[in-house]
Amino acid sequence: MNDRTHSLTWAYMAVCLADIACLNLFPEYRFLTKPLLMPLLAAGYLQAVRPLGSGSRTVLAALLLSWAGDLLLLGAGATWFISGLVAFLLAHLTYIRYFLSIPANRVSFLKRRPVMLLAVGVFVFELLHILWPGLGELRAAVTLYAIVIGAMLCCALWQYGKVSDSAAFPFMAGAMLFVLSDAMLAIARFRAPFPAAGTAIMATYCLAQFLIAKGSIIEIRERIDTESSIQKEGER
Repeated sequence: MNDRTHSLTWAYMAVCLADIACLNLFPEYRFLTKPLLMPLLAAGYLQAVRPLGSGSRTVLAALLLSWAGDLLLLGAGATWFISGLVAFLLAHLTYIRYFLSIPANRVSFLKRRPVMLLAVGVFVFELLHILWPGLGELRAAVTLYAIVIGAMLCCALWQYGKVSDSAAFPFMAGAMLFVLSDAMLAIARFRAPFPAAGTAIMATYCLAQFLIAKGSIIEIRERIDTESSIQKEGER
């Protein structure tokens, strides 16, 4: 990463901490911190992956949709919450599109052992079981959302063995943290609030987005290096 990317990364981390501090101490000032999160991460990502390709554009689109979700969830009331849910649903679908677009240089570990993906299905089912009594009219919407985040996690886990470990591990960790953040948000809203819920939700969310972006930077750079090596071999 270049110096500008490093600076933007540190700025992102600082704003993450500032947003969590505002959440706990000065919630009325979160309109200053939360809207900066995804733009800073997107700017650092953009610096690291230039020139843009189809994969990096897809990740940027996911970050933009997440930014819209962040802004909408700052609002109060069911309408704002549902609008934010839709934005994040689209962000997850965009991440799925990105993961599915990654070329397969090797066979995914889970392609040889797909039964392991059943664990994701069990997690989604159990989450819905916990939330169900409090969902009311949102049962269909939350069920759809839970299925989509489960699919996003499966697509991220599928990268293990398919791409290098240095890219696969951030993908998997980021996707798991994103799902955990969404699950905690849903439990706090529809089941029962729990201590430090806001801190846990934002900490896992910020780290999740950073790790997915980091994995994408590594994957795209490795793909470019591989394509360049193949091209040089063909010219000999």
